[in-house]
Amino acid sequence: MGVSEADRIAAAQAYIDALVTHDADAVPFAPHCVRIEVGLKSGFSGNHLRRSLNRGPQYRIIAATTPPEYTINGDEVRAVYDVLTKVAFGGRRIASRVDETFVIPEDPPTGRALIHHIRARLRPFIQR
Repeated sequence: MGVSEADRIAAAQAYIDALVTHDADAVPFAPHCVRIEVGLKSGFSGNHLRRSLNRGPQYRIIAATTPPEYTINGDEVRAVYDVLTKVAFGGRRIASRVDETFVIPEDPPTGRALIHHIRARLRPFIQR
């Protein structure tokens, strides 16, 4: 049967949704999942990423995301979207363009689409 492109996109979207809801219980992380942000390791396991999304102050400032544009290449799902923060100065909000690649192979023991690796590139900007 295998994991479909829709399954892979749903896994990535669960992660993006958790950025805003701060509820990562539904994010399908593989136990050994890591996240690399601008070259630095910012997620050390599936459980660490889940805890960070649920309670981490670095995510609490996120107010919304724009709908992602997805591209799929095999097990990789690339999502490009904007993160809008709650931080504003003079009516202008701090935001970031996110270009994130998720590695989501079929997990042999479960047959599910689990996120094994996330690579994120960020480009901050001021939203007018």
